[in-house]
Amino acid sequence: MHSTEEILRAAAEWTWFPRGSERDDSELLLVRYPARLGGRVRASQVHSRADAATVIEHAVDRTRAWGASEITFWSNPSDSPDLESELRRRGAEHIDTVAVFAGAIDAVSIDVPHDATAEVIRTLEQVREADAINAPVWEQDPLDEDGLRAELADVHEALASGAGIHVLGRLDGEAVSTGGCTIVDGFTRLWGAATLPTARGRGAYRAVLAERLRLGAERGATTALVKGRVSTSAPILARAGFRHFGDERAYRLVIPAGSTRMPRERASGQTVP
Repeated sequence: MHSTEEILRAAAEWTWFPRGSERDDSELLLVRYPARLGGRVRASQVHSRADAATVIEHAVDRTRAWGASEITFWSNPSDSPDLESELRRRGAEHIDTVAVFAGAIDAVSIDVPHDATAEVIRTLEQVREADAINAPVWEQDPLDEDGLRAELADVHEALASGAGIHVLGRLDGEAVSTGGCTIVDGFTRLWGAATLPTARGRGAYRAVLAERLRLGAERGATTALVKGRVSTSAPILARAGFRHFGDERAYRLVIPAGSTRMPRERASGQTVP
């Protein structure tokens, strides 16, 4: 298994660039998702010599230039500077928390019920089934036929290159869960897990998890890395033997219609623009 330092570094460097997204990496990493995913802006990986207020102002300016009206900031212990206090001061809403988990693949034990199965996505019909899960769970628009075929092409490309594997989980043959994994530097990164609310707690997520671990081990990974929601997957991961390496928190900042900049205090207590 990788060291704690390697795990934390890998967690901090991990992000997703969906097809058709835009990005800005000058003060922190900003990713604008395509319209099919709601056009949202995600901020993470802060790496600036400026203070927190200046970094946030840069993010707001860039987001406004993209035509978006809010940003979701994801915190990480490696951020420099840390933005959380300044975000709270600006009225940002804490909307989510994920726990960073990692475990040696050969030491993780997953109890999968007999009626739960998982398979690698390879066909258009499987992509369609996965999209029918992702759309409601992630609150995104369903893909049209062209989008489904483009997604299938991405799936095939990632599978052929080894860059990623998409998995579909079933209960009694019905597709109810999905997720993917990517093998990077001996890690298998587990991402995008989604299970229909009516099927949760019945083992479909566990089947998808076990299959991704098996596929990662086949491709030489020794450590599994995953960010699990505290309210859903985190307890399952803990029971399976994953270790908790800290939390990442999401803050939603709505951009006001007027000025993007807020006053900051001088040491004397006076404010400056």
